[in-house]
Amino acid sequence: MQNGDLVLFNRQPSLHKMSIMGHRVRVLPYSTFKLNLSVTTPYNADFDGDEMNMHLPQSMETKAEILEIMHVPKQIVSPQSNKPVMGIVQDSLIGVKLFTHRDNFIGIDALMNLIMWITDFNGEIPMPAILKPKPLWTGKQIFSMILPHINLVRFTSNHDDKSEKFMNINDTKVLIEKGELIMGIVCKRTVGNAAGGLIHCIWNEYGPHKTMWFLNHTQRIVNQWLLLSGFTVGISDTISDEDTNRKIRETMEEAKEKVL
Repeated sequence: MQNGDLVLFNRQPSLHKMSIMGHRVRVLPYSTFKLNLSVTTPYNADFDGDEMNMHLPQSMETKAEILEIMHVPKQIVSPQSNKPVMGIVQDSLIGVKLFTHRDNFIGIDALMNLIMWITDFNGEIPMPAILKPKPLWTGKQIFSMILPHINLVRFTSNHDDKSEKFMNINDTKVLIEKGELIMGIVCKRTVGNAAGGLIHCIWNEYGPHKTMWFLNHTQRIVNQWLLLSGFTVGISDTISDEDTNRKIRETMEEAKEKVL
């Protein structure tokens, strides 16, 4: 086996078509299989010691079938439900939500570190959102650098459905115009495996390989940003305040009254 070889990867129980998919190999000096986090969803794989099986094809016909039919990019949208089975998950999902908050500003040094991860960067840097006292870019601007030329309107997971305003204070309406993230916090409803989301839209407009490119670059840029702007969590962050405790008590009292 050599770098770039096509293999079949399977996790049992094989419940649907995407339980066995074709991957390209990078040989590493370990006895452990490693794979992209976004691919774990269709495999129904978690992180408690799962075992998987790899099959190395023995003929050119088999390799052709893997590349044209079973390759991971070709499986992003399921034919069963006509919606994506892969999306941004785990660290990258939390990161992209924080990254696209409108109060997240990035300096020139961090910007250079982030755009270094864009494989087809054309040398064009967007105009800074703030010029003085020092140039600052928003996370939305950098996220737009890896978006294809698409239009999309979505709402975040915590959007108030009663609100019909074009813009709101919580930035819960996601608006992408001509590949530019104009407003909105990008969350699971936008870059997850939801029907009509960003992954679905890129797949329909540009095909499987551009969708794979977008997933890879979102992970690369967001994970690098998390390394540059890490945050700490202490025991005090897990203790609920008095307002939260009061709401819990009220909710439980209401539920008891309904039951009685």
